[in-house]
Amino acid sequence: MPETEPWEYSLYIPNDPRAVTVCRRTLRLILTMHGLMRLVDVAELVATELVSNAVRHTKGPAALRVRWSANGVLRIGAWDADPSPPEPPRPFAPELEGEDGRGLALVRACADVWGWHPLSRFGNRGKYVWCELGVAG
Repeated sequence: MPETEPWEYSLYIPNDPRAVTVCRRTLRLILTMHGLMRLVDVAELVATELVSNAVRHTKGPAALRVRWSANGVLRIGAWDADPSPPEPPRPFAPELEGEDGRGLALVRACADVWGWHPLSRFGNRGKYVWCELGVAG
């Protein structure tokens, strides 16, 4: 499949911290199979942060969504069942702070653009937090 052909994948996961590794490895395989190895490292980082937040901060299932557009943009997103907005990214702070709370700041630093929106479908509520990486990523 040529790089200009759009495609999309969704991986539904349980609320289990081990699912983050499954998502990361699945994403690596998807990008490798589509000839997008140059995006793998940064894509894995942002996907890990998005999916980790979905699993750690909600109680229900989640999903990883990956979409390649014909104009060379990779969109990576995580859906979860909690409609509450994500905490805004905090600036990176000195080493004195703990390990938590930097996920969306990493996403913001690595992605070209990021955002979120609430979802409601078939009576189910939730949110979708996403980011985009350009072909030069």
